Amino acid sequence: MLSSKSIPLRVLFFLVCALLVIALKTTAHNIQNRKERSQVAEPAQAENPSNIVRLSAEAKPATGPAKSLGNAVFDSAAISNTQLGNSLEWNFGGKQQHGWNLYTFLIGELIGAESSGTPLEFATQLSLWQRKTGIEATGVLDRETWSQMIGVFQSRRLNSHTYPSQADLVTIPVSDCYDPTRAEELRAAERGTFAAYKRMVAAAAADAAVGLRVGPDGQLEPNEKYLKIVSAYRSREHQELLRKQSPSSGRAGLAVNSPHFTGRALDLYVGGEPVSTKDENRAIQTQTAAYKWLVKNAARFGFRPYFYEPWHWEYVGTTVP
Repeated sequence: MLSSKSIPLRVLFFLVCALLVIALKTTAHNIQNRKERSQVAEPAQAENPSNIVRLSAEAKPATGPAKSLGNAVFDSAAISNTQLGNSLEWNFGGKQQHGWNLYTFLIGELIGAESSGTPLEFATQLSLWQRKTGIEATGVLDRETWSQMIGVFQSRRLNSHTYPSQADLVTIPVSDCYDPTRAEELRAAERGTFAAYKRMVAAAAADAAVGLRVGPDGQLEPNEKYLKIVSAYRSREHQELLRKQSPSSGRAGLAVNSPHFTGRALDLYVGGEPVSTKDENRAIQTQTAAYKWLVKNAARFGFRPYFYEPWHWEYVGTTVP
């Protein structure tokens, strides 16, 4: 065996350098192999279904902007509704109308929006109704949407104009009339209609939220005006007389072919001037507890509203949806 003394120093130096070069190349080769294996493995890991689920869960924060975008849309709709509620122009009964705020409570009942809800909640609920009705679900109560709603309100009304026989009519007691001096010939109603009215008023009287003055017998007190009958059956002759007395009322206010001809339409006192179609008067009427109770409950007793006149209710029967 050779000793280090027998090997020239220069040769020993070159041997050490060669060994270092071999070691460095081996290390570099191993690092490159690990890197290549890692690059090949990443796509396979991404295709793992369990990993896709994990990535989806981790990506939840990305849904935040989408949700915010939805809220932004309905925020914009709420602003539009505030404007259109006062300014939307539409025609009805031969007259130009402005806004739909007078009918907000009826609209809320139709679309399932709470009266105490926010404008944003109203717009959101309206969009659901629009979708069910086949309208673009914008959440904006525009002219198209309002026209569809009027169609629904009108379709629920009495569709008969058949004159009742004398046997079909009953005389309304003075105690049930808004005007206790109303002439007997003007105090008639169709028999089934009046019976349903009495059941309905009894239910309203029993509801403390309505705040009606009720006697020991459960009937409305004589000095209680709310929900008393202002008008019921009217003959064609009497209707024509009323039209002549109010020539500016238009078709919306006093119809040529009135449901009152049937004895199944009742004008009930719900506040303000009993039967004035002035916007300021109807604004008062649609905010009373009596009116709001009717909107929510009258259908249970077979009565449907004429949306334009808060006091006008028609008996269509409890079998009608």
